Amino acid sequence: MNRPPRTVVRTPRRAVAERPFIVIWEATRACPLVCLHCRAEARTARDPRELDGAGARLVMDQVAAFGRPHPLFVITGGDPFQRADLTDLVAYGTSLGLRVAVSPSGTPTLTRDALAAVQGAGAVAVSLSLDGSTAARHDAFRGVPGVWDRTLEGWRAALALGLKVQINTTVTRDGLEDLADIAALVRREGAMLWSVFVLVPTGRGERLDALTPDAVEDVLHFLHDCGAVLATKTTEGHHFRRIALQRAVLDARGERPAPGPLYGRLVGRAARLGLFEGERRAVRRPPMDVSAGRGFVFVSHTGEVHPSGFLPLSAGNVADRPLTEIYRDSDLFTTLRDPSLLRGRCGACEFKAVCGGSRSRAYGFTRDVLEADPACAYEPGSFPYQEELRALTESTMR
Repeated sequence: MNRPPRTVVRTPRRAVAERPFIVIWEATRACPLVCLHCRAEARTARDPRELDGAGARLVMDQVAAFGRPHPLFVITGGDPFQRADLTDLVAYGTSLGLRVAVSPSGTPTLTRDALAAVQGAGAVAVSLSLDGSTAARHDAFRGVPGVWDRTLEGWRAALALGLKVQINTTVTRDGLEDLADIAALVRREGAMLWSVFVLVPTGRGERLDALTPDAVEDVLHFLHDCGAVLATKTTEGHHFRRIALQRAVLDARGERPAPGPLYGRLVGRAARLGLFEGERRAVRRPPMDVSAGRGFVFVSHTGEVHPSGFLPLSAGNVADRPLTEIYRDSDLFTTLRDPSLLRGRCGACEFKAVCGGSRSRAYGFTRDVLEADPACAYEPGSFPYQEELRALTESTMR
């Protein structure tokens, strides 16, 4: 039997009870797109309650107050390029020592000049959304024609400027069979990271059909395979960490997993597209042990602090209480960092400390933030090699 890699799941360098790994700030909800899944239910006009420049600088001051190494600071929306002061805000965050990334939408504001401006102000990366492998698929999802073309143009411009690019893809029932084609496109165009979002029923996403647990399992196994040629992560797909641990044990034993038919179709399609051909990654990117309220925090356009942008529960407002205190001491955040409080199958699962399930999805379906993640197909205790699993989990999570 081969020895599994030592690091299968990464942990942040600093204790997540003390500081988050990443802070997402929703600069605005203004956006001219009408995306089917939008958690923010964005509108064309800016909200008059939106944080102004002083409020935005207050958020960044409070993020910097966590100390070094500072959390990654991501400016999202809506479409953050709808703010005329975006470049000034990026420059201010950079002056504090923050690593600043920007997440624009595929609107007419996504131009090479705009990207060059935020890069000149200090932004190190951008993330762009790609929800279909063709213009017809992507534009239908985004609700406006031309978004696909602008996204590809912005993607190529960002790479040419030297910005790091993350591509985000939301998985829906209608888009399942297109995932292999999207993966091939991401590999062909080039990206620092492909982040796949497992749908959470919040905002407009409440009107979309949820994925079945078996479909999610197949998708996560496919994404694990993609990790051999493409840096891949998930958002609200926390059991990707379970998959990584299980696959490491199986690989060491020379065994293959047995997912369902969707997995077979995705792998077959990817093979026909040549996804797995050519140069492979020397080291697979291990998933990061970061979850809502546990290494992750979201600040809304009005300053409300949430464990995740997909979890519409507020623990306070940055205007009333420092972000450091809300993150470290609020009941909501401390509860989410205690896996012993989980209920149902998540509470009984041997992976609960490293996975814990999506608290956002649990809340979206049950209105109980501690209930089981309904998108997980795993039955606690069913993995056959528990002794090897325990040893691997203990070594990789040190």
